[in-house]
Amino acid sequence: MKASLFSFIIAQHDQTLRWLESLPFVDGARMGFYGLSYGGETAVRVPAVLEKYALSICSGDFNNWTRKVAATDERFSFMYTIEWEMPYFNLGSTFDYSEMAYLIAPRPFMVERGHHDLVGRDRWVAYEYAKVKWLYAQLAIPDRTEIEYFNGGHAINGQATFEFLHKHLNWPKLSN
Repeated sequence: MKASLFSFIIAQHDQTLRWLESLPFVDGARMGFYGLSYGGETAVRVPAVLEKYALSICSGDFNNWTRKVAATDERFSFMYTIEWEMPYFNLGSTFDYSEMAYLIAPRPFMVERGHHDLVGRDRWVAYEYAKVKWLYAQLAIPDRTEIEYFNGGHAINGQATFEFLHKHLNWPKLSN
């Protein structure tokens, strides 16, 4: 078939976005993607291709992908897990997370990272995200990207990310 799993996921998202846009109560210009874990992986890959997403938030997945897949010195590497679909063909020599996030620019992009998330190391995430921050600064839009570190694990924290949604989607805050 010469297609990856994301060939199908992108097609599903494209159809879903077109359907949502057709609904009278949906503002098609304010649809964002916020994903955790495999959803975080999807939050980097799909909005890089589908520009209908106004912004993207990657939670619990943003990483140095090549190292995550191939490292033999870290127990959380995919070399030691049962996931069979993770080493996507030739991804390591073409795109890593920062380069996929480049394709999201100039739209807003955020990373949410728990210090105790066992899918990677803070320093790997910081290294990869620094390249994203650099690009947004070069484009004179540094306010459109953020990273939040929080004292937690593989979870949605929903603090700085909700503020990011309010700011970039003009999402109203609910009063108590």
